[in-house]
Formats: sequence, C-alpha cells, structure tokens
Amino acid sequence: MLKRSNLHKYQTKAVDFILKNKNAALWIDMGLGKTVSTLTALSDMIDSGDVKKTLVIAPLRVAQHTWSSEIAAWQHTKDLKYTILAGLTPAKRTKAVMESTPIHIINRENIPWLVELLGQDWHYDCVVIDESSSFKSHSAKRWKSMRKVLGKIDRMIQLTGTPAPNNLMDLWSQIYLLDKGQRLYPTRGKFLEHYCQTVGNPQWNQYAIRPDKVDSIHKKVSDIALRMSAEDYLELPERVDSNIYTVMPAKARKKYEDMKRDFILSYDGGEIMAVNAAVQIGKLLQISNGSVYDEDGAYTVMHEEKIKAIVDLVSTSNENILLAYNFRSDLARLKKAIPQAVELDKDPATINRWNTKQIPVLLAHPASAGHGLNLQRGGNIIVWFGLPWSLELYQQFNARLHRQGQENPVRIIHILGENTADDAVLESLQQKRASQDALLEFVKCFKS
Repeated sequence: MLKRSNLHKYQTKAVDFILKNKNAALWIDMGLGKTVSTLTALSDMIDSGDVKKTLVIAPLRVAQHTWSSEIAAWQHTKDLKYTILAGLTPAKRTKAVMESTPIHIINRENIPWLVELLGQDWHYDCVVIDESSSFKSHSAKRWKSMRKVLGKIDRMIQLTGTPAPNNLMDLWSQIYLLDKGQRLYPTRGKFLEHYCQTVGNPQWNQYAIRPDKVDSIHKKVSDIALRMSAEDYLELPERVDSNIYTVMPAKARKKYEDMKRDFILSYDGGEIMAVNAAVQIGKLLQISNGSVYDEDGAYTVMHEEKIKAIVDLVSTSNENILLAYNFRSDLARLKKAIPQAVELDKDPATINRWNTKQIPVLLAHPASAGHGLNLQRGGNIIVWFGLPWSLELYQQFNARLHRQGQENPVRIIHILGENTADDAVLESLQQKRASQDALLEFVKCFKS
C-alpha cells in the first residue's frame, strides 16, 4: 500500500493518473509537487514489480540535486535506491550505468551517449522525462536517440509545466515519445500535412497550426495528459508585472536604426554586419541593452540607459532583487555597475546565501536558473534586463520566486528599450502564453 498520508489530494491525483496510464503526460505548474508524485508512483510500481528499472532524465542541476533531495525528504520514498549518472566523467558514468539500483538519474545531454552505450542492451523499462519540453525538437540528438529505444520502454512519464512553450507545433515530438505517433500521426510529415499550413516564403519551410485544427489537437492528447494549475490548488502571492522604458541617446538610436534598415552598423572600431534576419534581431536586442558584439566576440558599449535604470532600482529598493540577463556582455557591465551583486554559480552556498537574504542582487541567466531551484526565500522582485524568446525560460524563471513559500507579493519588472525589438519579444511571449493557456485549459476542463 502507498503511504500517502503526507501528500496533498492533488498530488495523490497525479499518482493515480501515473498508475492508471502506462504513458502519461503531467502538465503541472511549478510548486505542485510533480517530483514527489512521480516518486510515490515509482515506489509503488517498484514494490509491485510493475517496474524493474527506471531512468529519470532531467536538466543537469535537477538531475544532480533535486531528485535525490526529494527522495530523502519523504518518509515513504527515503528508502528508494538510486544512482546519479549526471556530472560524472565518462569512465565513472559507464561504471555507474551498471549499478543495480532501481532508479538511475541522468541529465538530458547524456542521452545520446547512454543509448549508444547500451544499444540493444537497453535495460530501462520505465523512463521519466522531467521537463519534457526539452524534447520538443524532432531533429535534436536526444530525441532521435530516445526514439531508437522506444520499443524497449514499457512506461513513460513526461513532466512539464510548459508543454507548448512556443506553440502547438512543439507537441508532436513529445507526444510521439508517449504513443509512437498514435494520436498525432507517426511521422512529422503527416502531422504537418494534416494539422499545419505554410507561412511566409514557401522556400523557408515554415509552418503554423491551422486555426481550424487547434481543437482537434487539444482533444487528441487530452486522454494521456493531466493538467493541474497552481491557482486551483495553492494560494500563491499576488504577482504584479510592470514595464520600465528607457530612451536611447541619439547617437545610439542612429546605430540601432542603421542596423534595422541596412543590416550594418558602423562604429569607431569598424563595422558589424548581420548576415540574416535572425542575426539582425539579436544585434538589435544587444543594442537596446546597451552593448553589441562584433565578429571577433568582443563587445562595444553603445549606451548605459538600461544600466542606469537598474542602478536606480537597486538604490531605491528595500528588497533583494533577482536579476535576469541574456548576454555575457550585459553580465560584465552589471557586475561593474553593481559591485554588491553576486553571480549565481554552481556552488550550493550561493543559493543558501540568497535564501538567507545575504545577497542584495543575484545575477542569473534564465537557462541556468529556470528549473528546480527554490529561491523564493531570498526576495520577491525579479528584474528582466533583457527578455528571452523562450516562454519556457521566462515562465520557469519567474516561478523561482512566484511559488509556494513566498510570503510577499512578487513584482516582475521588464526593463525595455522604447520603440525597440524588446517590444516584439514581449509580444511574442504573450502570444505564446495565450496559445499554451488555451491547450492547458482545454485539458483541465476535459478531465473535470
């Protein structure tokens, strides 16, 4: 029998869903305990013999620390035996793979290595993919590797709060790993043919979901997906979003407009050329932030308006600030402007210092602080120096503070350049969120 006395009812609901469905997608908001729910189900299946060997795939930091911490934290899971394959040298990792423990935990980057190592001797009959949206690309090595061993996997559990971080196009690859194409067609070509339409120049091979097919996709995946939102189960603190706009000086604005119009920027050190539209938008975002990289990887400072806005915020704030940056050049400039700021590193002591309110400004890149970190004890203000295109990174980073255990209202502040590409990124995030919210709401209502 499961020892669920310490679990919330919504966590027990997730456990039951996993036990009922051999292939299950748990689309659960941060803070609702998807890890302990999964471990509880695994414990029961290991005890009953339904599962012999489980592979947990997670982001590196989560693989190294979070799963083992959760195992130790609960009375009914603390006796589970596990081996961590993440963070090891190839030689030690190869040896660890042969450990007889029922649970192995690995970072997603090492999946191609693991599949190549084991080949036909693949011995994991259950796979848990923590943050399954990292398998949204059908062309990625990790996805192709997982597809090779699907025939040897009896159960798969996918966990994420952001199943469609860009749009519904992201679902095909994830759902395929669950049902081998039963719901959304066995090939991506068939999926594109049935559900999508070309957009832009036909030679670009760009697609978008047909509006009349959106509901059909929602229905197709609803039986294997469980949606649970934090607002339905937790009393989260109030969240207030705001924008602070900065105005570039005339000289910097001219450089910005030159890049926007001609794909070329001239400055004292030479010229910077954008070879395509993707590079151009990156350069425009860099200029908006205040510095731009040249072809040699060096950067030139164009203005300090966003830096000034950050310094003003820090000087007037009575609370500690979690500050997100995108470019290393911005990190260097922020460190110089805010000497008391500390960069988030791999040392657990840094997180402890933040959570005990010893760090007034914590500098973090969304990709390194987006998953599995509990930072809500250290402050309640997030400032975005530059926004990411990824909805997943944006939502996950905000959830480091806006989560259960936060005792104060959370402020999310975007520092934006007036009339710049920053507006396009913010609008893109809002559109992606609307598309994902529609999917999640449908699945939630379908189950009710």
